[in-house]
Amino acid sequence: MIVRQHASGICHSQLHEIHGARSADRLLGHESTGVVEAAGSAVEHVAPGDTVIVTWVPRSPQAVYRKPEAQRLTFADGSTAATGSVFTWATHTVADEQYVVKAPAGTPLASGAVIGCAVMTGAGAVLHSASVGPGQSVAVWGVGGVGLSAIAAARNCGASPVIAVDLDDAKLQMAERFGATLTVNAKKVDAVEEVRRLTPGTRPGDLGGVDFAFDCIGRVVATQQAIAAVRRGHWAESRGGAAYLVGVPTERATVDTMDLLLGEKRFVGSLGGSCTPDTDFPVFISWYKSGLLDLDSLVTARYRLDDINQACADLEAGRIAGRAILDFTLDVPLG
Repeated sequence: MIVRQHASGICHSQLHEIHGARSADRLLGHESTGVVEAAGSAVEHVAPGDTVIVTWVPRSPQAVYRKPEAQRLTFADGSTAATGSVFTWATHTVADEQYVVKAPAGTPLASGAVIGCAVMTGAGAVLHSASVGPGQSVAVWGVGGVGLSAIAAARNCGASPVIAVDLDDAKLQMAERFGATLTVNAKKVDAVEEVRRLTPGTRPGDLGGVDFAFDCIGRVVATQQAIAAVRRGHWAESRGGAAYLVGVPTERATVDTMDLLLGEKRFVGSLGGSCTPDTDFPVFISWYKSGLLDLDSLVTARYRLDDINQACADLEAGRIAGRAILDFTLDVPLG
């Protein structure tokens, strides 16, 4: 189908694609909001004129399975560019119907663009990958758009405490507005020791640690710290906690496998928050409408399409506190 786009998110994973080795040109962007302009005859869940959310995860595994088609465009000069799923850094996109979800009533057209990746990935990791429950302790490494979504979800699940770990005090203050009850600046203190201090064990000699840790960055140091900060189990009595890799890794990591073994800890990958967009996106919008997920504050910078290079530079330099978007309705950049 063809979707005229309203806004698109700008994700760190696109930076990985930009800087990574590739054999052909790529089409970038994988989360947006827009309006359907045309749909194929087999498309049944949306129609022209519908407001939709575009995402990179197939919308419903319950549907009859068909591998969704990635897109390849041929330009006037004969060159081509492709994507692994969708592309959203454009005024219009062509997408397989499995990557397009009908937007629930009340979806904000601008900030709703980040549901298709940032919110889904962070909140979904808490809801589905880890199944965090009331009273369980959570620590989140990296409080950008994905990490803030994880923090909001942890609060909404009744987790306690909810600890935000980052290198920037301003970002940590923002994390408190999204539901963090405690913060740790890893530039000022040993993040592992501080998280353990904030979540002491129940027996003499326990190291302490959280039930769940989420690495929303993907860098080796964050991965290693998240695993180390998870509580150890008691042999033959209880299992240890779990650390989840949420951010896209850019380098190979070594982990303390003896700590994993003796502590009966788990280290788990979470791709796209283990989400089912058809059923999860309405949940996220219900949170937004009830004040439990501040999508509007999550978007901290907006750019015109012509300013995409500046947007990527700002993201790479750490100048984006939450999530940046391309807003195709803008006449001047606000980022």
